[in-house]
Amino acid sequence: MSIEPRIAVLAPTPLAVVEATAALTDLKRSEHGDAESGVHIHPGGQGLWMARMARSLGAKVTVVGPFGGELGPLIKTMLTDLDLEVKAVDYPSGNGGYIYELRGGEREVLSHMPPPVLTRHEYDDLYGVALVEGMDADLTVITGCEPADVLPDEFFHRLISDIRSSGGRVVADLSGGPALAAIDAGVDVLKIAHDELIEATLADGESAEKIIAGAKKVIAKGVGAIVVSRAEKPALAVDKDGVRELITPAVTTHEHRGAGDSMTAGIAVALARGEDLTEAARLGAAAGALNVTRGGLGTGNRDTIERIAEHVEIKER
Repeated sequence: MSIEPRIAVLAPTPLAVVEATAALTDLKRSEHGDAESGVHIHPGGQGLWMARMARSLGAKVTVVGPFGGELGPLIKTMLTDLDLEVKAVDYPSGNGGYIYELRGGEREVLSHMPPPVLTRHEYDDLYGVALVEGMDADLTVITGCEPADVLPDEFFHRLISDIRSSGGRVVADLSGGPALAAIDAGVDVLKIAHDELIEATLADGESAEKIIAGAKKVIAKGVGAIVVSRAEKPALAVDKDGVRELITPAVTTHEHRGAGDSMTAGIAVALARGEDLTEAARLGAAAGALNVTRGGLGTGNRDTIERIAEHVEIKER
């Protein structure tokens, strides 16, 4: 495989994220002095955070998703500026977005505009573009929707099945119905959080033993491998060859959101380079560990992540 592999990322719900943060100085410089703050805008959503991290790790990344309305062109421009290729499907109803208040030290949602459900024509166009990009890529990453009703579960089943039948490999980071659809399609690697595994009735409890038992049942259904993140506890990577526990260096959490997405990106990039599951999970764990120390979701430096990976302990169970 290429040292700079090509990865296609399906991002069904690209979002625009606006954040109000504390002002850089206490000096009041306008008539709105009490309201002065930092204002930041970012591309957001699971697929875009994942794509951004994959690019940071050295992959050539193509983002496939619907873009339109007032926010779509802005999101596309930001992605292009991040050196991500965008294959856009026209989305006249427009992308969604968030406005967050961070000045109090906590993340408060001031406004949320959910994206609309895709029409039949948008569905068909997104499917076709994602399929072709998946056929051409070294590996495809499939991410979910926010909210979940933007696409039906069968979209994910068909896409994963068709990419794999053409010889492509697929990593899916999904929950709920889409995760079950990915399992039924025999996805190569499923990344899922432990609570999502339980909610999908794939595991009977939170203990490592019950998570491992559930993961083995998923493998028995035809999935190549499953990586289960467990919040502050070590993640578990399971395939037909065994179970590995991924023990990362202890770090102070600054922002936990997006850590799982960064983990998926690391797994995908390593697999696309030709690494085995153990090394892919190691890089993914390192990317997730760095993510929690940063305020920017899906951000990080390749050299830093690869050096952290050297400190990730792999324990066979």
